Amino acid sequence: MIKSSLPQILSKSSDGDAIVFRLFIAANLPFFNGHFPEQAVLPGVTQLDWAIRLGCQHFGYPRNIATLEVLKFQQLMLPDSEVTLEISENKAKTKLIFRYFDGDKRFASGRLALATDSTHFSEAS
Repeated sequence: MIKSSLPQILSKSSDGDAIVFRLFIAANLPFFNGHFPEQAVLPGVTQLDWAIRLGCQHFGYPRNIATLEVLKFQQLMLPDSEVTLEISENKAKTKLIFRYFDGDKRFASGRLALATDSTHFSEAS
């Protein structure tokens, strides 16, 4: 995984198997530099990194991802916007499910299988 700083967290709420963050995507985040010159866009790899970091931290998993089972990017995340990130856990299958949205607008979603053995991708600390 990449090493990125997290965005500003405006609010956070939890109800058992899910956590919901309201995020502010500031225009001065370094991820916008050069991605793209005509219109800055938050890279998908940054969105994925945030979901992994926040999900693993909340649910107490090490950041060891076995597979990205589903990953969809529906709309662009632009500078100076607010989005909601919802992350839920399927504890029985050791999976995290995430989605970025704002009302009816869908930005990205995915399902991550977490490694439970030595065969995994790992982020060095």
